[in-house]
Amino acid sequence: MYIAIAGNIGSGKTSLTEILAKRFDARIYEEDTSNPYLNDFYGDMNRWAFNLQVYFLGSRIEQARMMLDEYGDLIQDRTIYEDAYIFATNLHEMGLMSSRDYESYMRIFEISRRIIATPDLLIYLKASVPTLISQIQKRGRAYEMSIQQDYLLRLNEKYENWINNIYEGEVITLDIDKDDFVMDPSVLEPIVERISRIKSIKG
Repeated sequence: MYIAIAGNIGSGKTSLTEILAKRFDARIYEEDTSNPYLNDFYGDMNRWAFNLQVYFLGSRIEQARMMLDEYGDLIQDRTIYEDAYIFATNLHEMGLMSSRDYESYMRIFEISRRIIATPDLLIYLKASVPTLISQIQKRGRAYEMSIQQDYLLRLNEKYENWINNIYEGEVITLDIDKDDFVMDPSVLEPIVERISRIKSIKG
């Protein structure tokens, strides 16, 4: 069973990943937050956008390689699709990644995408910008403190387009503005039931 958690910065992906992994005794594949370009990127997005995204893409490809060899239940915090369709595309449209760099990046992504399994279920954590900012401030990562509201808004727009018009697998959307799964775990029950059905089918 392969479950993926998707969502903007600060939407609660890591928290949900940990909750579901514990519930289903699944292995976690976490987002690599040790990217050596993160601090530089938030200080100068134009200079470091391509480097940042290539590093994330390489990390995701390495995860995919390990997942191909893995048997059992897996839960992934953010997907390779988001790297390309959300973050890299947004940086290109903002003029922070050149067309040449973007085209090179997308060629690598397309090659990689062909060898990566589609999640059995994608859980999309949808959240408004005020909610994202509140959660980003609560966790207090220094490199995230300079993230601008308009940047988060653009990412939200990209997520909505990807979920509604591009992604082809099964999706369950959880509206974090309305359903705080940390404060009220009961809101996760429909998701838990769906994952349980997938798990029973997969064996």
